Amino acid sequence: MAEGLRCELLGPLRASRGGVEVPLGPPRQRAVLAVLLLQDGRPMTFEALVDAVWGERPPAQVRNLVQKYVSGLRRALAPETAAGTVRLGWTGSGYRLEGAGIDDMTERAALLREAVTARDAGQLRRAGELAARAEALWRGEFAEGLTGPYLAAERRRWAEKRLTVLEARMEAQIELGRYHECLHELMRQVTAHPLRERLAWLLMLALYRSGRPADALLAFEEARRRIAEETGADPGPALRALHERILRQDPGLLPESALAS
Repeated sequence: MAEGLRCELLGPLRASRGGVEVPLGPPRQRAVLAVLLLQDGRPMTFEALVDAVWGERPPAQVRNLVQKYVSGLRRALAPETAAGTVRLGWTGSGYRLEGAGIDDMTERAALLREAVTARDAGQLRRAGELAARAEALWRGEFAEGLTGPYLAAERRRWAEKRLTVLEARMEAQIELGRYHECLHELMRQVTAHPLRERLAWLLMLALYRSGRPADALLAFEEARRRIAEETGADPGPALRALHERILRQDPGLLPESALAS
């Protein structure tokens, strides 16, 4: 990675050098950079780049536009020392961006690996803290404000990843006994993502452990209604199993501290 150059995509595309923001030009030029950054140094043919940024109906002058945007990005990114040069240009296989990575995504992945290791070691507090740090790297939607079919698909994929991190943090909080701290956020997320069963599962568990079994059962009924209305299906086995355990007041649902008291 080029020394001093930092690129971020967990929110609006941003590049900075030594703490100073690098001007990246108009939205389409920024979209070209985002797509090339996501190739992780792999070359991308002209046709694939056009499809990624413009889709099936590119403008008639698209070749000139691509060349203009690549030149603009090269001028913005190239002023580096020889030891850390960013190279953007045409190879025999297509356009290739070398010497630049996506720093916030790399940091997120490293934090989540540490969180998994901590969770597997029973270090729930540390796992939750690491997940929270990974979540805090987000500044908005993935590649926010940039258009094109490729980035739209990536945005959906990364929205899923973002929810997975939030769920991991919520689960760690619940296991640490911080049920009340989770309830507001879980209710908000269930409203925003009504068909995501993992969020409904976590909300039900947090309600039950907060001494609100009736509300936990009501949360299941609301989830079941939403799923039936939207998909015509029943909730999945994990949600149904938790519902049954709440109905029979399964002692295994309570934390060890509650069972010991």
